Amino acid sequence: MRALGIDPVHDTRRTFDGLLSAMSRPGSIHTVPAPADHAIITTLVDHEVTVATSDEVLEKALSEQGRFNPASPDEASVVHVSDHTTVDVRNCKRGSLVEPSDGATIIYRVEAVATGDADETMVTLSGPGVDGDRTLSVALPESELSALAAVQSEYPRGVDAVFATEDRLAAIPRSVTVEVA
Repeated sequence: MRALGIDPVHDTRRTFDGLLSAMSRPGSIHTVPAPADHAIITTLVDHEVTVATSDEVLEKALSEQGRFNPASPDEASVVHVSDHTTVDVRNCKRGSLVEPSDGATIIYRVEAVATGDADETMVTLSGPGVDGDRTLSVALPESELSALAAVQSEYPRGVDAVFATEDRLAAIPRSVTVEVA
């Protein structure tokens, strides 16, 4: 995906490692190639994965590689959210009791994400991969994070959420309980 400034071998490997670590340790922050949201999508998407995005640069680059399989946000496997007002996470695929992995992966492009107390909306995470609980600060409105918490309350159904800044990411897998502070 050189059109996006992403090395298809080295950068996708670094991004995959970062995603794996972030999903294994929810609320931890990991550095990945920039732009992080493009690196994540480049890593996750092939010609079989359905994608919802309003990012025309990303759409064009995926199309040129034969990897863009478009879908609406409520049907896509990967939902890229560059403006939280355009997608309602409550309408995204959540999987089923039999196949919870059919839930969508939501990739939010955000200005900031940090561990501990910060100036952004705070969420407290608990569950698998979290020792006790962990606080994460995300540059999204409280209403958006409350909607995500509601979606995550039906375990094993839910979505995997990834928050991407310019070169960092944090993740909240569907197995984790989210409380908005």
